[in-house]
Parts: sequence; structure tokens; C-alpha cells
Amino acid sequence: MSHPDTKQRILSAAEHHFARDGYHATSLRNITTTAKVNLAAVNYHFGSKEALLEAVIERRLSPLNKSRLGQLEALLHQAEQLGELPACRDILRTFIEPTLHLRQQDSETEDFVALIGRILAEPRGIAMSIFMQHMGPLMERLFQALCLSLPELSRETLFWRLHFAIGSLSHIMRCHERHAKVPEGISVDLPGDALVDRFLDFTTAGMEAKG
Repeated sequence: MSHPDTKQRILSAAEHHFARDGYHATSLRNITTTAKVNLAAVNYHFGSKEALLEAVIERRLSPLNKSRLGQLEALLHQAEQLGELPACRDILRTFIEPTLHLRQQDSETEDFVALIGRILAEPRGIAMSIFMQHMGPLMERLFQALCLSLPELSRETLFWRLHFAIGSLSHIMRCHERHAKVPEGISVDLPGDALVDRFLDFTTAGMEAKG
């Protein structure tokens, strides 16, 4: 009989090794050694290394996306009830705020943030395919909301601006505090809410710029 926490230990060990070494460089032996389980336990819970990778991504991404989508739908519903267009900044906040707060929750999310950074830095392969499969519906809904908010801009313009915003968010998530040199008097250790507001100032200005 498998111990109740065996599955979570496997997921955490896999998340750590996938983040540190990459999917292809990580062997199941690495994972089982760290999780202190045998290979049969991995096969029992997941069936394959690829299925394990998907479970690792889904474990944290699904609740995050649920939160982001829930906030977005509530915002769109409220705007519709008021007969108003949803504000661009508010739309962006539904995606950006939960994302930036993820990196500040606790040490348990550090490996996941690093894993997503690795996936985005290595855009080809099974990891990116799985990640985009889980992100696709949310990104489509976010894009639709921005088109509704900024009808004066073309869909192509909004697509590229959202693309640039996501790229900036990826940079912040992965390495903004790791710069070797920071100008004197500049602090990169901002409180969570301050970082969200500064990032929203930047991205909203970019999204709303005249086309």
C-alpha cells in the first residue's frame, strides 16, 4: 500500500529536478532517490515520465489559472452589469497579480517558478507543449477581454503588446533580483503590492498607447 504522501513527495522531487536540470537531463532514478520511493511507485501514480511532468505542471498551474480566470470573469461580469467597458489595467491585474504573488508565497513555489522559467527559455519540446496546453484557454480569454477593453486598437497590435507584457512578466518572475549590478540607492526587494502596481503602470501604458 502506498503511503498517503508518496505522490506528493514524487511530485516535489520531480519539480525540483526538472527545474534544476531540465526534463531530458532528469532521470527517474534521480527523482526516486530524492523522493525516497521505488520506481514502481512512480509507475503506479503516473505511468510515465511525461505524465509525471504534466502532473508537476498541473499541480500548481491549475489552481493559479483558476484564480486568474475567476477574477477575470468577475471583472467582465461587473463591467457588463454596469454597461461599461472593462478597464485595461483591471484586466491585466487579474493575470499579473496572482502570478507575482506566486513567487512571494513561500519556498515551496521556488522550484515551480524556476521550472516555468526554464520552459519559457527552452520553447521547443514536450514541456512547452504541456505548458501551453494548460495556458491556452486562459490566454485566449485574456486576449478577448483586452480586445473588448481597447476596441480602437487592432487585434494584431493587441496581440503583440500582450506578447511583450508576458515576456516582461516572465523576466520579472525569473531574474529581476539577480542582476549582478544595481545602481546605488535602488532596491529590488519591493513589497508584493508595490511590485504589482509598478508592473501594471508599465504594462498598462504599453497596452493603451495610441496605435
